[in-house]
Amino acid sequence: MKRFCLITAVLLCAALVLCSCGADKQKTKIVLSEVTHSVFYAPQYIAINKGFFNDVGLDVELQNGQGADKVMTAILSGQCQIGLAGPEASIYVYNEGKEDYAVVFAQLTKRDGSFLVGRNPDAGFKWSNLKGRNVIGGRKGGVPEMTVEYVLNKNGLVPGKDVEVDTSIQFALMAGAFTGGKGDYVTLFEPTASMLEKEGRGYILASVGQESGEIPYTAYFAKKTT
Repeated sequence: MKRFCLITAVLLCAALVLCSCGADKQKTKIVLSEVTHSVFYAPQYIAINKGFFNDVGLDVELQNGQGADKVMTAILSGQCQIGLAGPEASIYVYNEGKEDYAVVFAQLTKRDGSFLVGRNPDAGFKWSNLKGRNVIGGRKGGVPEMTVEYVLNKNGLVPGKDVEVDTSIQFALMAGAFTGGKGDYVTLFEPTASMLEKEGRGYILASVGQESGEIPYTAYFAKKTT
């Protein structure tokens, strides 16, 4: 029921933002750029494939932006009308003083959907095990990376001192970097994390979202003038 209500809310918000109140039944074409393609965003895919967007006059084309920074670039350049990424992207643009900044109008997820993946199985895993190790954590200043740092601090580990958090690797390249030998641990979304485990190239050790708690993690946004 909660998921259905969430989908409905997203649809209504999108309709209010991008559709007029007239009687014209012609569909409005929308390009939606998502930060990554993941089962984490299942409600969105259900809404698209079940025709929920069509029901409110929206023809949605979905694109994989492969990172919040790239999604925001697509929004600001007019390559897409709606972005789905961490809300921090909109905050950064607003703080830059841009006149036509991005406005968050709906939230899809309220927890970090990534999992900590290590090189070896560890049935008794504790976050303290990361002391002295290297973690591929994502783009610096992104919600995934900031959430990982929050979890480390929560468990008494200071990023940059007790644990090295690598922020130099692009979001879409993190799994490849890990399997290529970089880092002791990496944070990955599904289904990538499970795919690595199935291949024996990594092992899921913990849920970042379970440890961090609820946060405004992924949201829909569009330019103010859209």
